Amino acid sequence: MTTISASAASSSDDEAVRPFRVDVPQSDLDDLHARLDRTRWPDELPGVGWAYGTPRGYLQELVGYWRHTYDWRAAEEELNQWPQFTTTIDGANVHFAHIRSPEPDATPLLMTHGWPGSIVEFADVIGPLTHPRAHGAAGAEAFHLVLPSIPGFGFSGPTVQTGWEFKRVAAAFTVLMERLGYARYGVQGGDWGAAVSRELGRAWPSRVTGVHLNLLPNAFQAEAPSLQELAALDLRERERASASWASFQAWSRDRQGYADIQATRPQTLAYALTDSPVGQLAWIVEKFKEWTDSESRPEEAVDRDRLLTNVMLYWLTGTAGSSARLYYERAHADYWGTPPEPSTTPTALAVFPHDNFIPLRHIADRTNNIVQWTEHDRGGHFPALEQPALLVDDIRRFFRSVRPPTTAAPSRCAS
Repeated sequence: MTTISASAASSSDDEAVRPFRVDVPQSDLDDLHARLDRTRWPDELPGVGWAYGTPRGYLQELVGYWRHTYDWRAAEEELNQWPQFTTTIDGANVHFAHIRSPEPDATPLLMTHGWPGSIVEFADVIGPLTHPRAHGAAGAEAFHLVLPSIPGFGFSGPTVQTGWEFKRVAAAFTVLMERLGYARYGVQGGDWGAAVSRELGRAWPSRVTGVHLNLLPNAFQAEAPSLQELAALDLRERERASASWASFQAWSRDRQGYADIQATRPQTLAYALTDSPVGQLAWIVEKFKEWTDSESRPEEAVDRDRLLTNVMLYWLTGTAGSSARLYYERAHADYWGTPPEPSTTPTALAVFPHDNFIPLRHIADRTNNIVQWTEHDRGGHFPALEQPALLVDDIRRFFRSVRPPTTAAPSRCAS
């Protein structure tokens, strides 16, 4: 599938930053529609809802909308409003959007998505973060945003080498920020973006002024708390520790399967998801249902067209397999199973109640410099999509206290 413009295509491992424009050939869309029309539907047990996976009735309705109502060209036009580029780092093509604020003293901020997300997640926070005056906030709250696609994902994929785990991704993103001229900057992320962002702050504290997360890896109760541990906690944290352990057990029993497959046999999975758009949709939409603040369908929490645009970035680029390899590479890295290395960089955690795990402050404090901990009353795993206003406010509050001296980026990437 050819999905990038000629100006973006390059195999040379140089420092060039190349303009990028999303321009999907009509033949790719025609192929998608033909595949949707020929879907071979499986049987389904009656009355089981989402317990066995994505329900057939719901998926058939969503596929009908995808085929006949959803407008990729409108989504493509929206994506192309963001200045986008590609560059080669450590042998990988890295795609990113770079949206500079009109405020000259704006704070540089690198925001990283996760799986099964993409830079589409950030569509509703870009305006408030880059143009605060147009959204009722002071100009001092402005950010220059760098939104990379993780190597292996979307227009940064597929990768062509082994070993692209999250620490290597973090190292590549430090090169990206250097290449853009940013000496000091903040980072933000959830899911894999949280692992990458935390690693950036841990390994490069002289460059990263603050780490804002909406998920903190290894901050939940992953083993039964001992009586001694519980006795050292106050009543509220004791209750949260018990609830965190229960949620982890439930996750391990009912929801861990996708990660185990992607961490062990991503290539086998890739054949099915790269051949069947309905399979790719079902694989992703189930996670948006289970991980969001929704009851019966993910559209209660996330806009349907945004959800489909996110799926399209996986489908059109054929990166179901290469994005899944991030799980494999992490699970087979030499650090796998070892405790997290401590980070001294100021860190904020925005806790959204319908995310996958219940984080615990006393565990987070062991290896992180937590300076802001906010528990919200709504939202889930994708807050930039679900509760953009809450996330924007949380980011602004944190970076007020850690705002760095600004280093302007070269005009070659200016919006």
